[in-house]
Amino acid sequence: MTRRSDLAAGLAWTGPFWIGFALFTVIPVVLSIAYGFTQYDLIEAPLPVGLDNYREVARDAVFWRALANTGLFAFASVALNTVVALGLAALLEQKLRGREFVRALVFAPTLVPISAVAVGWLWLLHRDDGLVNAGLAAVGVQGPDWLGDARWALASLVFMSAWVVGAQVVVYTAALRDVPKSLLEAAAIDGAGPLSRFVRVTLPTISPAIAFNTIVSAIWALQVFALPLIMTRGGPQNSTLVVSMYVYQNAFQYGRMGYASTLAWIQFALTCALTLVAVRIARTRVTSRAGAGL
Repeated sequence: MTRRSDLAAGLAWTGPFWIGFALFTVIPVVLSIAYGFTQYDLIEAPLPVGLDNYREVARDAVFWRALANTGLFAFASVALNTVVALGLAALLEQKLRGREFVRALVFAPTLVPISAVAVGWLWLLHRDDGLVNAGLAAVGVQGPDWLGDARWALASLVFMSAWVVGAQVVVYTAALRDVPKSLLEAAAIDGAGPLSRFVRVTLPTISPAIAFNTIVSAIWALQVFALPLIMTRGGPQNSTLVVSMYVYQNAFQYGRMGYASTLAWIQFALTCALTLVAVRIARTRVTSRAGAGL
């Protein structure tokens, strides 16, 4: 009786969570799988179409453009963020005056909602009145139309992604503090310079942190949505259209919920596959260099 009463009490306390989980997670997921095999416009009843939505994806040029943009953004932003975060973490570990204040400034942008960040960068990157082009004009350089030129729009979004590397810096800082000083001292005695010690000793030792940040950043980048939606609406000429935006457009602008569900599950499958590949690669690299696995 005691176990039954304990189970009943536990279910009573956790019941609201399980109800919410079922209503807002399990049921929508199951419905989205089912809708992926239908033609559904949110008004009339879903019409089964079998695999037609998946066949359409194969010949949808806009989807492939969005997928290419997503892949390019993910690769470039992860690479840039890794370099910037590692550089900042290494710099902030030096015994410099005011480093704690700078560390707080670096982390602060992660506390700002992404919509506010996007609006702020809209003003900074404005072609005529933006602070970035004003600064370039002050040194005699004509700044481009960062968000209105297809050649610069995606690169601008990649550059903006480095604005929120504070969380990565925190992880790298903790990892850098765990690097054994004996290894660094031994390398110095052997004649290794600062750069050589960083590359040959520090980086292999903190490789688990690098792998963790890289995988988490890649997952975020593959699902990027708010930045291009607010700043460019996917333009110009679909140069910043990403898969998440294309799912949103089909679901809520074109009224094609069935096709949007198909796109969403393809995006989910690709993200899982790439994540698994990244984890396997990271496990091999981390094990071989640092003697630890993920």
